[in-house]
Amino acid sequence: MTQAGREFVLYNVQSNDQCDSYFHKLPKQRRVDGLLVISIFPDDAAAAGFKHAGMSVVLVDAYHPLLTSLVVNNVEGAYQAVKCLIEHGHRRIGFINGIIDSAFRFNPSNDRLIGLHRAIGEAGLPFEPELVLTADWDRQGGRKAALQLLTREDRPTAIFAASDVQAIGVLEAARSLNISVPGDLSLIGFDGIELSEIMELSTVQQPMKYMGELGVQKLIAQIEGSVDGGSPPELIRLQPSLMVRSTITTVAPLIKATHT
Repeated sequence: MTQAGREFVLYNVQSNDQCDSYFHKLPKQRRVDGLLVISIFPDDAAAAGFKHAGMSVVLVDAYHPLLTSLVVNNVEGAYQAVKCLIEHGHRRIGFINGIIDSAFRFNPSNDRLIGLHRAIGEAGLPFEPELVLTADWDRQGGRKAALQLLTREDRPTAIFAASDVQAIGVLEAARSLNISVPGDLSLIGFDGIELSEIMELSTVQQPMKYMGELGVQKLIAQIEGSVDGGSPPELIRLQPSLMVRSTITTVAPLIKATHT
């Protein structure tokens, strides 16, 4: 922003009500040239207000059909994570997903579940709904869900957590049950937070730095008029990267005994 001669003002919202209030007031106040919205979903009224006022708005890690939006391809990321576990011999894979909120058009939890289905379907594996749990996106949510999976008599040999923070909770649960990772359990998360590299956690890394930079470029282009204001908004899906580290190991697939 500063390189483009623009002043950057950071505004942090603490609640949905505060966010809605800010979005609805902003087009009337006209105190900014443009708005970069990160991981927040404007409602239809707010998006329509931005368009009516001719405001330059770009969403990052969020989506609305009226606004240019940059998102990660969550389906592909989850597919690559589960495919990786399958390629390492795992056949019973637990999935700890985040809360699925149907109110949002862009739903990473739903997309990651689609990616799971795609991977196990391609491998010819059955879908086992009892191995799919929904939890809060935090460490406590991951730990609680992992305890349910890992205390099953037929526990999974691998777990895919929909966030790295949840995956850290899985590590805590495994440790409390004396289950070795990766000796007894393989694990992969999603996001690529800095702590995942420190902990050698396998993950699907989101290109957040590039996404932010691209979002700024798109916003400046709108502000400076190099993008036709009448052109349709863009939906840009960025590809994540698979990072295989020390929490995944290869297991021998079970072979059923045959009688002759």
